[in-house]
Amino acid sequence: MILELQKGIIYGPVNSRRLGRSLGINILPPARKVCPFNCVYCQYGWTETHVARADDIPDLPSVNAVRSALKNALTELPTLPAYITFSGNGEPTLHPEFDKIVEEVITLRGQLAPGAKTAILSNSALVSDPLTRASLSKLDMRIMKLDCGSRKTFTKYNQPCPGVDIEAITEGLVQLSAVHIQTLVAAGGRGNLNPENIEEWIERLKRIKPVSIQLYTLDRGYPSNQLRPAGREDLNRIQGQVQKERIVIDVF
Repeated sequence: MILELQKGIIYGPVNSRRLGRSLGINILPPARKVCPFNCVYCQYGWTETHVARADDIPDLPSVNAVRSALKNALTELPTLPAYITFSGNGEPTLHPEFDKIVEEVITLRGQLAPGAKTAILSNSALVSDPLTRASLSKLDMRIMKLDCGSRKTFTKYNQPCPGVDIEAITEGLVQLSAVHIQTLVAAGGRGNLNPENIEEWIERLKRIKPVSIQLYTLDRGYPSNQLRPAGREDLNRIQGQVQKERIVIDVF
């Protein structure tokens, strides 16, 4: 079953398998998915607004709206979250004022929830941009997506906008410090579970030198009918291949 999109700026807290109690921040339009990718496995379904820039999107929340929503949430919550996490209806770094919003979130965290950390779940599409990397570097935890190694698989699996290139993404991740990589593997005709792609993916990981890999498979709904979850044996095999390169990898 495809999940409903977030209808507001703040959602949760949710119990994340990776972050624990996490308060989500959606800085994209309500109930509309805006993303440079159109991933065949996305839990929110197909991308409605498929763009690599969001400068002209009229219904993005303002910096003030995000500040106010987060302040209200942190003031009213009976238990503060472990993480304040940028995620939501697509790719957070698309917001043209992403850096200002990051600064506001960090300030409010320090004032109202000093024990919480800041994080982002990003698909890495814009990580080749130096200003985006500078903003990401201000957060405590950067969980960045890299599902594929080969361009062919990247094109059919993540379905990026024109101009979004896997090599540029890889180089951007190389230049981003203390990065955690998240990878969803799936079998089927539109999947990324093929030996050539996995080998090239591992080669990219060796260049990136991430803090850790978070490997998982389909657990919620997905829009393509040409996918199926990877088996536990598949996940264990990939984990073993990555561990041979002395890279930390957890299977979820």
